[in-house]
Amino acid sequence: MALILTKYGGLLLQAMGQTLLLALWGLFFACILGMILGLMSVVRNTVCNIIAMIFVDAIRSVPMIVLAYFIFFGVPYALNNMMGMSFTLTALQAGTVALALNCGAYMAEIIRAGIQSVDKGQMEAARSLGLPYWRAMQRVVLPQAIRTMIPSIVNQFIITLKDTSILSVIGFPELVNTAKNVIANTFKSFQVWAIVAVMYMIIILTLSKLAKVLERRLNRGR
Repeated sequence: MALILTKYGGLLLQAMGQTLLLALWGLFFACILGMILGLMSVVRNTVCNIIAMIFVDAIRSVPMIVLAYFIFFGVPYALNNMMGMSFTLTALQAGTVALALNCGAYMAEIIRAGIQSVDKGQMEAARSLGLPYWRAMQRVVLPQAIRTMIPSIVNQFIITLKDTSILSVIGFPELVNTAKNVIANTFKSFQVWAIVAVMYMIIILTLSKLAKVLERRLNRGR
């Protein structure tokens, strides 16, 4: 194991960095998508409610690996054949889109629940003071809702980080894909997977502790 760490430790650390980068990009776009869908699910508009519900239910019903294959192989194939384009996606682009869609569906539910956890009287009070609906949502409701969302968002980031391992199937050089290449060179699967497991544990346990600390601080601040 020491020999593997000496020879391939830098490569595995670089792959861990790629994994974190992909997870952060996925979460960034997922937060934007989740905020849009979360707001669409709570406004008093049936069309918006139905669109948000269909998207969330559809994406959450598709396995992550199928979504990754569909975006990386299916979407370029369809565009190239139907529209005569020469369209391709890199593994990073396809992986980011797949993670953003998958995580965004869950983020939408987190945001919807966070908004609905704020007492309805807050919105009514803001509207009675003359604030338009969206200004009241921005200035009054969302700041209170975000306090309850943060621990769930951190937990969703942890899930997204683990989901990046699925994207090894489309060739993205994240940690699992790199570990497979190291095993192909060393034929020492037990040692390599043990190292990878420890690397994931360190990152995920750190994030889990951070989520608990944030939750305690937010609860004390109420």
